[in-house]
Order: sequence, then C-alpha cells, then structure tokens
Amino acid sequence: MTDRGRAALRAESDALTVGPSAMRWQGDRLVIGIDEISSPPLISRVRGTITLIPDALTGVELPLTPDGAHVWRPFAPSARIEVALEAKGWNWQGHGYFDANFGTRALEKDFSFWTWGRYPTRDGAICFYDAVRRDGSTLDAAIRFDGQGDAQMVTAPPRTPFRRSLWQVRRETRADPGVVPRQVLGMLDAPFYSRSSVRTQIGGEVVTGVHEALDLDRFASPWLKPMLAMRVPRRAGWRF
Repeated sequence: MTDRGRAALRAESDALTVGPSAMRWQGDRLVIGIDEISSPPLISRVRGTITLIPDALTGVELPLTPDGAHVWRPFAPSARIEVALEAKGWNWQGHGYFDANFGTRALEKDFSFWTWGRYPTRDGAICFYDAVRRDGSTLDAAIRFDGQGDAQMVTAPPRTPFRRSLWQVRRETRADPGVVPRQVLGMLDAPFYSRSSVRTQIGGEVVTGVHEALDLDRFASPWLKPMLAMRVPRRAGWRF
C-alpha cells in the first residue's frame, strides 16, 4: 500500500507496473512481482512473487451506483494461488480469487458503509455486496458463479450482524436464518476497515470466505487522515 506519482505508472495490454512492482498475464496465469518496503511499525522489505491461476475468467461488471460511477469487477471469482515471498513462512499454495473496484469519484462521496463477502461453494463461489449510499438508497447484490465463471443473480439469505472488529467497525454478512457468522481469521484491522476470514451458512452449506467491512464515515473524518498517511507512505521521484 504505497502511494506513487504518475511517473511511476506504466500500463500495457497485458501488464501493469507501479514503481518496482508489477503484475503481468503470462498465458493462463497472472504473475505479481512485489518489491516494496513496508510502513511503520514493522519496517521491512516485502519482496517475492504471487502467481494466480484462475479456474475461469468472467465478463461480469456490477455497477455500485445507478450512474455507474463505481463498478465492481470480479475477474476470477475462483482461482488457485502460489505465494513465494522472501520471508520465512510466506511460501504456500491455496485457494484464492481476483477482483477489482473502479470509480470516477471518491468512495466517501457516494457511500457511508458497505460490506462485501466472497465464499467458495461446492460448485463455484457466491459473492455478496451490501452498501448504504449517501442518498439513503442501498445496494443488495448476491451473485453466484459456477465453475466455468458463469454468473447468476440470486436471492440472498438475511443480512446478519456478527462481532465487531478490534476497532469496533460493525460487521454483517449473509447467513441462513438462525445462523450467526463468525470470524475464523483476522487479516487486517483499521479504524475504518476490517478484512477477515468468516464462516457462515448459505443455503444449508457451511462456507468460509473473505469478508470486508468499510466505514466511510470514519474514513472521511479529518482525524483519520494523518493515521492513514503513516500506513500508506508516499514515495516520490520514481523513474523507470
């Protein structure tokens, strides 16, 4: 999470380079090369390769606002990953996914809160996107992907709250009636954001996936900006 200027960006048809790090499609896989220095309090070099092999690629785009100013793009809702970082214990293989968000306005301008979850299922994956917009309207999207990447909008089970994060960010996701989701692994805790592995039950199937909650009221607060600058350092002067 490093801020760099326009001079550090290079975009090609099959690659994106930002400073010393880059991601590039090589045949059927996306190879991500990382060469960074982490921010305080644990300043260290983060260097290595992550390889993502999609089970299938999708053409799905989900507008998050009626005017399309914000879009969620699930490129590969289900994939295999190989992690090879230059640090003890950071070499492993497993299940993953690849998605991205695009937008033409700041998130806090259009949203006050959202949660998102992606849960692998027996035959693919299911994703939930729930958001509260600034105009008072809501986004309630549930998309099921099969093993070939084909998508279908489905009816979601009830939105269900579960334990708040360490920074007391409220959290909720979808779950069958009577089921309370729970965190099984913490990934990232910030005053405005939580990312974790969550176990829930969808349509009778117990699933464990990645969940995030984003409080954009907190993110927009002036007291937060200096804290964010410490965690997302700016690196000026990069030249290829």
